[in-house]
Amino acid sequence: MGPLQGIRVVEFAGLGPGPFAAMLFSDMGADVIRIDRKGGRAPGKNEITYRGRKAVAFDLKKAEAVNAALRLIEKADALIEGFRPGVMERLGLGPDVCLKRNPRLVYGRMTGWGQGGPLKDAAGHDINYIALSGALHAIGEATGRPVPPLNLVGDFGGGALYLAFGMACALLEAKKSGKGQVVDAAMTDGAASLMTMFYGMMASGYWQDARGVNLLDGGAHFYGTYETKDGKWIAIGSLEPQFYRELLEKTGVNDPSFHAQMDRSTWIPCREKLAAVIKSKTRDEWDAIMLGSDVCYAPVLSLAEAPKHPHNVARQTFVDVAGVTQPAPAPRFSRTEPAVQGPPQPASAGSLADWGFSQDEIAKLEQTGAV
Repeated sequence: MGPLQGIRVVEFAGLGPGPFAAMLFSDMGADVIRIDRKGGRAPGKNEITYRGRKAVAFDLKKAEAVNAALRLIEKADALIEGFRPGVMERLGLGPDVCLKRNPRLVYGRMTGWGQGGPLKDAAGHDINYIALSGALHAIGEATGRPVPPLNLVGDFGGGALYLAFGMACALLEAKKSGKGQVVDAAMTDGAASLMTMFYGMMASGYWQDARGVNLLDGGAHFYGTYETKDGKWIAIGSLEPQFYRELLEKTGVNDPSFHAQMDRSTWIPCREKLAAVIKSKTRDEWDAIMLGSDVCYAPVLSLAEAPKHPHNVARQTFVDVAGVTQPAPAPRFSRTEPAVQGPPQPASAGSLADWGFSQDEIAKLEQTGAV
Protein backbone atom coordinates (compact mmCIF):
# COMPACT_ATOMS: atom_id res chain seq x y z
CA MET A 1 0.00 0.00 0.00
CA GLY A 2 2.88 2.37 -0.72
CA PRO A 3 2.20 5.92 -1.96
CA LEU A 4 2.93 4.97 -5.59
CA GLN A 5 0.48 2.08 -5.73
CA GLY A 6 -1.18 2.09 -9.15
CA ILE A 7 1.83 3.63 -10.92
CA ARG A 8 3.34 1.38 -13.60
CA VAL A 9 6.99 1.59 -14.61
CA VAL A 10 8.92 -0.15 -17.38
CA GLU A 11 12.61 -0.50 -16.54
CA PHE A 12 15.24 -1.37 -19.12
CA ALA A 13 17.83 -3.30 -17.14
CA GLY A 14 21.14 -1.59 -16.52
CA LEU A 15 23.72 -1.14 -13.79
CA GLY A 16 23.94 0.97 -10.64
CA PRO A 17 21.68 4.02 -10.58
CA GLY A 18 19.02 2.77 -13.03
CA PRO A 19 18.15 -0.34 -11.02
CA PHE A 20 18.37 1.63 -7.78
CA ALA A 21 15.86 4.20 -9.05
CA ALA A 22 13.56 1.36 -10.16
CA MET A 23 13.94 -0.20 -6.70
CA LEU A 24 12.88 3.09 -5.11
CA PHE A 25 9.72 3.15 -7.23
CA SER A 26 8.97 -0.48 -6.33
CA ASP A 27 9.60 0.12 -2.62
CA MET A 28 7.02 2.91 -2.76
CA GLY A 29 4.38 0.58 -4.21
CA ALA A 30 4.77 1.03 -7.98
CA ASP A 31 4.33 -1.95 -10.30
CA VAL A 32 7.72 -2.18 -12.02
CA ILE A 33 8.57 -4.66 -14.77
CA ARG A 34 12.22 -5.03 -15.75
CA ILE A 35 13.18 -5.76 -19.36
CA ASP A 36 16.37 -7.83 -19.38
CA ARG A 37 18.55 -8.69 -22.35
CA LYS A 38 17.74 -12.19 -23.56
CA GLY A 39 20.60 -14.51 -22.68
CA GLY A 40 21.83 -12.25 -19.91
CA ARG A 41 22.58 -13.31 -16.35
CA ALA A 42 19.73 -13.33 -13.86
CA PRO A 43 20.35 -11.29 -10.68
CA GLY A 44 21.08 -13.28 -7.54
CA LYS A 45 19.22 -12.88 -4.26
CA ASN A 46 22.04 -10.74 -2.86
CA GLU A 47 21.75 -8.15 -5.65
CA ILE A 48 19.36 -6.11 -3.55
CA THR A 49 18.87 -3.21 -5.97
CA TYR A 50 16.93 -5.61 -8.22
CA ARG A 51 14.39 -6.40 -5.51
CA GLY A 52 10.65 -5.94 -5.73
CA ARG A 53 9.82 -6.39 -9.40
CA LYS A 54 9.17 -9.05 -12.01
CA ALA A 55 11.19 -9.27 -15.19
CA VAL A 56 11.02 -10.45 -18.77
CA ALA A 57 13.94 -11.02 -21.16
CA PHE A 58 13.58 -9.65 -24.71
CA ASP A 59 15.73 -10.03 -27.79
CA LEU A 60 15.32 -6.44 -28.89
CA LYS A 61 16.92 -7.21 -32.27
CA LYS A 62 13.63 -8.87 -33.15
CA ALA A 63 10.70 -6.75 -34.25
CA GLU A 64 8.32 -8.90 -32.20
CA ALA A 65 10.25 -8.05 -29.03
CA VAL A 66 10.29 -4.33 -29.80
CA ASN A 67 6.53 -4.42 -30.43
CA ALA A 68 5.99 -6.28 -27.15
CA ALA A 69 8.09 -3.68 -25.33
CA LEU A 70 5.99 -0.91 -26.88
CA ARG A 71 2.83 -2.65 -25.66
CA LEU A 72 4.22 -2.54 -22.13
CA ILE A 73 5.16 1.10 -22.59
CA GLU A 74 1.64 1.93 -23.76
CA LYS A 75 0.33 0.74 -20.38
CA ALA A 76 3.07 2.41 -18.33
CA ASP A 77 3.15 5.72 -16.54
CA ALA A 78 6.93 5.89 -16.68
CA LEU A 79 10.02 4.35 -18.25
CA ILE A 80 13.59 4.10 -16.93
CA GLU A 81 16.60 3.54 -19.17
CA GLY A 82 20.31 3.95 -18.48
CA PHE A 83 22.02 3.38 -21.83
CA ARG A 84 24.41 5.74 -23.59
CA PRO A 85 22.71 8.46 -25.65
CA GLY A 86 21.30 7.07 -28.89
CA VAL A 87 21.04 3.40 -27.89
CA MET A 88 17.28 3.44 -27.26
CA GLU A 89 16.74 5.33 -30.52
CA ARG A 90 18.67 2.64 -32.42
CA LEU A 91 16.49 -0.01 -30.81
CA GLY A 92 13.38 1.77 -32.05
CA LEU A 93 12.40 2.70 -28.49
CA GLY A 94 13.50 6.31 -28.26
CA PRO A 95 11.40 9.05 -26.66
CA ASP A 96 9.75 10.17 -29.90
CA VAL A 97 8.47 6.67 -30.66
CA CYS A 98 7.38 5.93 -27.11
CA LEU A 99 5.67 9.28 -26.51
CA LYS A 100 3.80 8.89 -29.78
CA ARG A 101 2.44 5.56 -28.52
CA ASN A 102 1.84 6.91 -24.99
CA PRO A 103 1.64 10.74 -24.86
CA ARG A 104 1.45 10.82 -21.04
CA LEU A 105 4.63 8.74 -20.57
CA VAL A 106 7.41 10.04 -18.30
CA TYR A 107 10.59 8.90 -20.04
CA GLY A 108 13.47 8.79 -17.52
CA ARG A 109 17.00 8.75 -18.93
CA MET A 110 19.93 8.01 -16.61
CA THR A 111 23.45 8.80 -17.86
CA GLY A 112 26.72 10.00 -16.43
CA TRP A 113 27.38 13.00 -18.65
CA GLY A 114 23.85 13.75 -19.87
CA GLN A 115 22.08 13.60 -23.24
CA GLY A 116 24.12 16.54 -24.56
CA GLY A 117 27.55 18.11 -24.19
CA PRO A 118 31.00 17.21 -25.54
CA LEU A 119 31.40 14.20 -23.21
CA LYS A 120 27.96 12.66 -23.78
CA ASP A 121 29.29 9.69 -25.78
CA ALA A 122 32.28 8.95 -23.54
CA ALA A 123 32.44 6.05 -21.11
CA GLY A 124 32.65 6.89 -17.43
CA HIS A 125 31.90 5.86 -13.88
CA ASP A 126 30.86 7.56 -10.65
CA ILE A 127 34.40 8.72 -9.88
CA ASN A 128 34.62 10.58 -13.19
CA TYR A 129 31.27 12.31 -12.85
CA ILE A 130 31.91 13.57 -9.32
CA ALA A 131 35.40 14.66 -10.39
CA LEU A 132 33.93 16.95 -13.04
CA SER A 133 31.38 18.41 -10.61
CA GLY A 134 33.91 19.58 -8.03
CA ALA A 135 32.70 17.12 -5.40
CA LEU A 136 35.64 14.70 -5.50
CA HIS A 137 38.23 17.46 -5.10
CA ALA A 138 36.65 18.48 -1.81
CA ILE A 139 36.77 15.03 -0.15
CA GLY A 140 39.87 13.74 1.61
CA GLU A 141 42.58 14.78 4.05
CA ALA A 142 44.43 18.05 3.57
CA THR A 143 47.75 16.39 2.82
CA GLY A 144 46.35 13.47 0.84
CA ARG A 145 44.69 12.64 -2.43
CA PRO A 146 40.97 13.01 -3.20
CA VAL A 147 39.08 10.04 -1.71
CA PRO A 148 36.14 8.45 -3.60
CA PRO A 149 33.13 8.38 -1.22
CA LEU A 150 32.18 4.91 -2.44
CA ASN A 151 29.86 5.51 -5.42
CA LEU A 152 27.26 7.29 -3.30
CA VAL A 153 27.59 10.83 -4.64
CA GLY A 154 27.44 10.11 -8.37
CA ASP A 155 25.56 6.87 -8.97
CA PHE A 156 23.06 6.98 -6.14
CA GLY A 157 22.86 10.53 -4.76
CA GLY A 158 23.43 12.57 -7.92
CA GLY A 159 22.06 9.89 -10.21
CA ALA A 160 19.29 7.59 -9.00
CA LEU A 161 17.77 9.98 -6.46
CA TYR A 162 17.66 12.88 -8.93
CA LEU A 163 16.18 10.60 -11.58
CA ALA A 164 13.50 9.37 -9.18
CA PHE A 165 12.75 12.91 -7.97
CA GLY A 166 12.63 14.25 -11.52
CA MET A 167 10.33 11.47 -12.64
CA ALA A 168 8.05 11.98 -9.63
CA CYS A 169 7.83 15.68 -10.53
CA ALA A 170 7.02 14.84 -14.15
CA LEU A 171 4.40 12.29 -13.08
CA LEU A 172 2.66 14.92 -10.95
CA GLU A 173 2.73 17.39 -13.84
CA ALA A 174 1.43 14.78 -16.29
CA LYS A 175 -1.62 14.22 -14.10
CA LYS A 176 -2.50 17.90 -14.63
CA SER A 177 -1.52 18.31 -18.28
CA GLY A 178 -2.03 14.78 -19.60
CA LYS A 179 1.36 15.11 -21.30
CA GLY A 180 4.52 13.19 -20.63
CA GLN A 181 8.09 14.35 -21.13
CA VAL A 182 11.73 13.28 -21.05
CA VAL A 183 13.70 13.50 -17.79
CA ASP A 184 17.42 13.90 -18.58
CA ALA A 185 19.16 12.90 -15.33
CA ALA A 186 22.95 13.20 -15.54
CA MET A 187 25.09 12.12 -12.62
CA THR A 188 27.42 15.07 -13.22
CA ASP A 189 24.49 17.48 -12.94
CA GLY A 190 23.16 15.77 -9.83
CA ALA A 191 26.56 15.67 -8.11
CA ALA A 192 27.00 19.37 -8.85
CA SER A 193 23.54 20.06 -7.41
CA LEU A 194 24.46 18.21 -4.22
CA MET A 195 27.37 20.65 -3.85
CA THR A 196 25.07 23.70 -3.87
CA MET A 197 25.69 24.67 -0.25
CA PHE A 198 29.46 24.44 -0.64
CA TYR A 199 29.51 26.61 -3.75
CA GLY A 200 27.53 29.16 -1.75
CA MET A 201 29.93 28.94 1.19
CA MET A 202 32.92 29.39 -1.14
CA ALA A 203 31.30 32.43 -2.77
CA SER A 204 30.83 33.96 0.68
CA GLY A 205 34.48 33.39 1.55
CA TYR A 206 33.66 30.86 4.26
CA TRP A 207 34.90 27.79 2.37
CA GLN A 208 38.42 27.29 1.03
CA ASP A 209 38.81 25.53 -2.31
CA ALA A 210 40.98 22.87 -0.69
CA ARG A 211 40.55 19.54 1.08
CA GLY A 212 40.53 18.90 4.81
CA VAL A 213 40.79 22.51 5.99
CA ASN A 214 37.13 23.46 6.28
CA LEU A 215 34.29 23.18 8.77
CA LEU A 216 32.65 20.06 7.36
CA ASP A 217 35.48 18.20 5.62
CA GLY A 218 37.47 17.09 8.65
CA GLY A 219 39.45 20.28 9.01
CA ALA A 220 37.75 21.27 12.26
CA HIS A 221 38.64 19.27 15.36
CA PHE A 222 34.99 19.26 16.47
CA TYR A 223 33.67 17.71 13.26
CA GLY A 224 35.39 14.49 12.29
CA THR A 225 36.32 10.95 13.19
CA TYR A 226 38.64 9.70 15.92
CA GLU A 227 40.26 6.34 16.64
CA THR A 228 39.56 4.76 20.01
CA LYS A 229 41.73 2.66 22.29
CA ASP A 230 40.48 -0.60 20.76
CA GLY A 231 41.19 0.46 17.17
CA LYS A 232 37.58 1.39 16.41
CA TRP A 233 36.26 4.81 15.46
CA ILE A 234 33.77 7.41 16.62
CA ALA A 235 32.20 10.38 14.82
CA ILE A 236 31.83 13.81 16.44
CA GLY A 237 29.86 16.73 14.99
CA SER A 238 29.78 19.34 17.76
CA LEU A 239 29.22 22.36 15.51
CA GLU A 240 26.99 24.60 17.63
CA PRO A 241 28.61 26.33 20.66
CA GLN A 242 26.38 24.59 23.20
CA PHE A 243 27.17 21.19 21.68
CA TYR A 244 30.88 22.04 21.61
CA ARG A 245 30.80 22.94 25.30
CA GLU A 246 29.25 19.58 26.06
CA LEU A 247 31.96 17.85 24.00
CA LEU A 248 34.65 19.52 26.12
CA GLU A 249 32.76 18.58 29.28
CA LYS A 250 32.25 14.94 28.32
CA THR A 251 35.86 14.49 27.22
CA GLY A 252 37.26 16.36 30.23
CA VAL A 253 39.18 18.79 28.04
CA ASN A 254 39.95 22.10 29.82
CA ASP A 255 42.85 23.34 27.68
CA PRO A 256 42.40 27.09 27.00
CA SER A 257 43.38 26.58 23.35
CA PHE A 258 40.00 24.89 22.85
CA HIS A 259 38.00 27.93 23.94
CA ALA A 260 38.14 29.81 20.62
CA GLN A 261 36.15 27.20 18.71
CA MET A 262 36.09 28.95 15.31
CA ASP A 263 39.72 30.12 15.34
CA ARG A 264 41.08 28.08 12.44
CA SER A 265 44.66 28.52 13.64
CA THR A 266 43.84 26.24 16.61
CA TRP A 267 42.15 23.47 14.69
CA ILE A 268 45.20 21.32 13.92
CA PRO A 269 46.76 21.35 17.42
CA CYS A 270 43.32 20.89 19.01
CA ARG A 271 42.65 17.90 16.77
CA GLU A 272 45.93 16.32 17.85
CA LYS A 273 45.16 16.89 21.53
CA LEU A 274 41.58 15.64 21.23
CA ALA A 275 42.79 12.56 19.33
CA ALA A 276 45.00 11.63 22.27
CA VAL A 277 42.07 11.98 24.67
CA ILE A 278 39.76 9.84 22.51
CA LYS A 279 42.49 7.21 22.14
CA SER A 280 42.50 6.75 25.93
CA LYS A 281 39.16 4.90 25.97
CA THR A 282 37.45 2.19 23.95
CA ARG A 283 34.53 2.86 21.63
CA ASP A 284 32.13 1.22 24.06
CA GLU A 285 33.41 3.45 26.85
CA TRP A 286 32.83 6.56 24.75
CA ASP A 287 29.37 5.24 23.86
CA ALA A 288 28.57 5.08 27.56
CA ILE A 289 29.74 8.66 28.04
CA MET A 290 28.44 10.42 24.90
CA LEU A 291 25.85 8.38 23.01
CA GLY A 292 22.44 10.03 23.30
CA SER A 293 23.88 13.32 24.54
CA ASP A 294 23.94 16.68 22.76
CA VAL A 295 27.58 16.21 21.80
CA CYS A 296 26.34 15.06 18.36
CA TYR A 297 28.10 11.74 18.67
CA ALA A 298 27.83 8.28 17.12
CA PRO A 299 30.02 5.20 16.92
CA VAL A 300 31.33 4.48 13.43
CA LEU A 301 29.66 1.14 12.73
CA SER A 302 30.71 -1.37 10.10
CA LEU A 303 28.25 -2.75 7.55
CA ALA A 304 27.94 -5.86 9.72
CA GLU A 305 27.40 -3.86 12.93
CA ALA A 306 24.86 -1.30 11.70
CA PRO A 307 21.82 -3.61 11.39
CA LYS A 308 22.32 -4.79 14.98
CA HIS A 309 22.48 -1.38 16.66
CA PRO A 310 19.54 -0.86 19.07
CA HIS A 311 18.41 2.36 17.36
CA ASN A 312 18.32 0.72 13.92
CA VAL A 313 16.61 -2.34 15.40
CA ALA A 314 13.95 -0.19 17.09
CA ARG A 315 13.19 1.68 13.86
CA GLN A 316 13.45 -1.45 11.69
CA THR A 317 15.93 0.40 9.49
CA PHE A 318 17.04 -2.95 8.12
CA VAL A 319 14.84 -5.85 7.06
CA ASP A 320 15.33 -9.48 6.12
CA VAL A 321 14.14 -10.46 2.65
CA ALA A 322 14.60 -14.11 1.66
CA GLY A 323 17.40 -14.46 4.19
CA VAL A 324 19.29 -11.34 3.09
CA THR A 325 19.68 -8.44 5.51
CA GLN A 326 19.18 -5.15 3.66
CA PRO A 327 18.09 -1.53 4.17
CA ALA A 328 14.34 -1.05 4.47
CA PRO A 329 12.44 1.33 2.18
CA ALA A 330 12.86 5.00 3.07
CA PRO A 331 11.41 7.47 3.88
CA ARG A 332 8.52 6.57 6.18
CA PHE A 333 4.87 7.47 5.57
CA SER A 334 2.13 7.79 8.19
CA ARG A 335 -0.59 6.19 6.07
CA THR A 336 0.69 4.60 2.85
CA GLU A 337 3.45 2.43 4.24
CA PRO A 338 6.08 1.32 1.71
CA ALA A 339 7.43 -2.23 1.69
CA VAL A 340 9.84 -4.46 -0.20
CA GLN A 341 7.72 -6.32 -2.75
CA GLY A 342 9.99 -9.36 -2.81
CA PRO A 343 13.53 -10.52 -3.57
CA PRO A 344 15.20 -10.22 -6.99
CA GLN A 345 13.55 -12.47 -9.55
CA PRO A 346 14.81 -14.01 -12.79
CA ALA A 347 13.17 -13.08 -16.06
CA SER A 348 10.02 -14.99 -16.97
CA ALA A 349 7.76 -14.65 -19.98
CA GLY A 350 4.86 -15.18 -17.58
CA SER A 351 5.50 -11.70 -16.17
CA LEU A 352 3.80 -10.32 -19.28
CA ALA A 353 0.45 -11.70 -18.13
CA ASP A 354 0.22 -9.06 -15.39
CA TRP A 355 0.48 -6.40 -18.09
CA GLY A 356 -2.35 -7.70 -20.28
CA PHE A 357 -0.69 -10.28 -22.53
CA SER A 358 -2.72 -13.44 -23.14
CA GLN A 359 -1.17 -16.88 -22.79
CA ASP A 360 -1.42 -17.34 -26.56
CA GLU A 361 0.43 -14.08 -27.17
CA ILE A 362 3.14 -15.07 -24.70
CA ALA A 363 3.48 -18.50 -26.36
CA LYS A 364 3.88 -16.91 -29.82
CA LEU A 365 6.58 -14.58 -28.53
CA GLU A 366 8.41 -17.55 -27.06
CA GLN A 367 8.13 -19.46 -30.34
CA THR A 368 9.71 -16.60 -32.29
CA GLY A 369 12.57 -16.35 -29.80
CA ALA A 370 11.64 -12.75 -29.01
CA VAL A 371 11.14 -13.47 -25.29
